[in-house]
Amino acid sequence: MNINLLWPARRWRDENQDEIQVAGDGVDCVFVERPDMVTDEQWGTCDAVISTPDPIAEPDMAKLSRCRIFITPKVGFDNIDLAKYGRHGIPVCNVPDYGTQDVADHAMALLLTLMKGIHRHDARLRKDPRGNWRATDQPLARRLSVARIGIVGLGRIGTAFALRAKAFGMAVTFYDPYLTNGSDLALGIDRVDSLEALFRQSDIVSLHVPLSDETRNLIDANVLGHAKPGLVLINAARGEVVDIDALFEAIVSGRIGGAGLDVLPEEPANLDRPLIKAWRGDDPELADRIVITPHSAFYTPESAYDMRTKGITVALKYLRTGRLENCVNAEYLELRR
Repeated sequence: MNINLLWPARRWRDENQDEIQVAGDGVDCVFVERPDMVTDEQWGTCDAVISTPDPIAEPDMAKLSRCRIFITPKVGFDNIDLAKYGRHGIPVCNVPDYGTQDVADHAMALLLTLMKGIHRHDARLRKDPRGNWRATDQPLARRLSVARIGIVGLGRIGTAFALRAKAFGMAVTFYDPYLTNGSDLALGIDRVDSLEALFRQSDIVSLHVPLSDETRNLIDANVLGHAKPGLVLINAARGEVVDIDALFEAIVSGRIGGAGLDVLPEEPANLDRPLIKAWRGDDPELADRIVITPHSAFYTPESAYDMRTKGITVALKYLRTGRLENCVNAEYLELRR
């Protein structure tokens, strides 16, 4: 009998040849436009579900009579009901390594854009190529090799970002209460035991944590109030990690020099947010201190291929050998046992 993989929410608008090729012989790949279009037979005959959103409600979970694994083909899993799948004995696995390099590159690009005034120069030169030809008009400029960068979360992406910062000659400090002792020694970087200490001593802080109840609004008015004056904040993690209204107030006050954001609390952007209004507004001094990109840090053709295919490998390994990788709901599976 063939293994049956089900995609209940089609994301990529092509013939899905990448998925079919990686799945290989003996695997049936079923792609459906939306979860409400999946038939009861398709739910009942699938061995694995691969989906970015959570596609099936609790009352309908009984339809997954053969399903043994759920894959969310991305790093974050805050939109998946982990306990629900755990109650039904279905492990949930993510794909934590598909965009590690790409997100780290993007965070560094945001940093360089702000610290070198690239977006500021470009916008002003477009308006007046001659009158605005002012090389020293860079309020956030600083030689990177004399700057200290703080990293919140030293997981895969945080580590990749730390190595990039070191390559620019920057001193690196991190805060991660869950990391074992010695990680700082292995990388040749420094460690602090509180967010407040990290913000006090850093010229730039970059965020690399998942979204959870613990990290929601982790960077709030209190933490921002401890920032070294003029600190630049980079967020390519999750928008809800930062209290964006508190961030706006900190930028207005000058406590925060600027912010590079690939993620926002609401996406697309909530146009009523004061920070978004400022970013779009006519005050160039304030707008130039904010750079926003559309949650695009993850994307390159290479990372998209990994996103589309790495989850298949995880699913098939488990279905064929029983070896489980990247399981994010193990605690709920244990409760069921």
